[in-house]
Amino acid sequence: MTKPQRKKPMAEPKSLTTPVNTTGMPPGIPFIIGNEAAERFCFYGMRTILVVFMTKYLLDPSGALAVMKPEAAKGWFHLFVSAVYFLPFFGAIIADALWGKYKTILYLSIIYCLGSFTLALDSTRLGLVAGLALIAIGSGGIKPCVSASVGDQFGPSNQHLLSKAFGWFYFSINFGSFFSTMLTPLLLEKYGPRVAFGVPGVFMLLATLIFWLGHNRFVRVPPAGKDFVRETFSAHSLEIIAGVLPIFFAEAIFWSLWDQTGSAWVLQAEKMDLTTWGFTWLPSQVQAVNPVFILLLIPVCTYWLYPGIGKVFPMTSLRRIGLGLFLAVISFLISAGIESRIQLGEKPAIWWQFLSFMVISLAEIMVSITCLEFAYAQAPKKLKSLIMSLNLMSISLGNLITSGINFFIQNADGTSKLPGAAYFVFFAGLMLVTAIAFIFVAMAFKERPSAAES
Repeated sequence: MTKPQRKKPMAEPKSLTTPVNTTGMPPGIPFIIGNEAAERFCFYGMRTILVVFMTKYLLDPSGALAVMKPEAAKGWFHLFVSAVYFLPFFGAIIADALWGKYKTILYLSIIYCLGSFTLALDSTRLGLVAGLALIAIGSGGIKPCVSASVGDQFGPSNQHLLSKAFGWFYFSINFGSFFSTMLTPLLLEKYGPRVAFGVPGVFMLLATLIFWLGHNRFVRVPPAGKDFVRETFSAHSLEIIAGVLPIFFAEAIFWSLWDQTGSAWVLQAEKMDLTTWGFTWLPSQVQAVNPVFILLLIPVCTYWLYPGIGKVFPMTSLRRIGLGLFLAVISFLISAGIESRIQLGEKPAIWWQFLSFMVISLAEIMVSITCLEFAYAQAPKKLKSLIMSLNLMSISLGNLITSGINFFIQNADGTSKLPGAAYFVFFAGLMLVTAIAFIFVAMAFKERPSAAES
């Protein structure tokens, strides 16, 4: 009698190196979207309470309060955000030349988790610096890889769905950020920094798990190795990089304004009437209206505004960006008006800041989403992560500008050389000059019409 043969275990499916031939969404997209939603919950939850933590909860090693002045907190906040968006350049090099995007995202996500829990466990300046440094390395390193991985999943048969996928990608960012922006300020007020920073850390663990679960569904473009250097410094690539840099510089000034929704606008909200419809907002919670406006305005732009303008003149990517830059000017002029009323001793209703958020959210759709697609479209196949990192570096540069200005305008006693409305008018003026200059840059740029591979 023969012994029954044991069934051999099924071999684990190999990872894909080329896109699946389908006219539908690639199988890896849901895992990227889920990962992004959880990671953005972590990042925006931590970011939302960071200025409040530095000005109200920061401790010295003995456990006594050692809080920062508002101008110093704004300076350090924007310096951190600048680091987060500068480090993608190095993450892109590691991904494109050495590890590939998948391993880069997975390994740096673990560092990201360590940073999140460091913030939760240590409320001193040492814990703040160490935690933010690890988060900057982890979050910054994975940023260009995640967004570039979205495009890697698509082939010729479903390339037409790429814009929709980037739309869902941006939806997931705002879905995660809305809930964390509403929740973490409450956790900070009721339970303190340990829980308020710890919950986002748990979500980063979840993001890492979701990404790992999709490891057999992703298209993994192999790292280029030495070809990366050759490709980067080829005449064709250098020409492309030189062409997009002025576009990204204009975007940097936009982010110089936008990221102040997490610093200057939070401090402004503390001096406003925060009660609406019987609900009293915490100052840092007001940022939650941004993702709500984004989710509401994306379909408005896609199905009404862009087609309507397109009937008058072609609505190219660069024209969308230019229009968004001018809207950012308007949003900061509204903020200047709010600050003027505060200087007169009034306590304006928070609805006025909601109006500022609505305008800058519309600007964000036109600038940020469009630049995301624009960066991917201009990049040669082997340099997707690198070009995406240059796009993200515009955020770094914008925050570095804001940080430098905030440190520069501090008086010896911690007060500002640009008090009240003058601060917001200054940034509105900076954005206006940039927007006008952008018109001339856009006129000279030869824009590629799609995100097709070069």
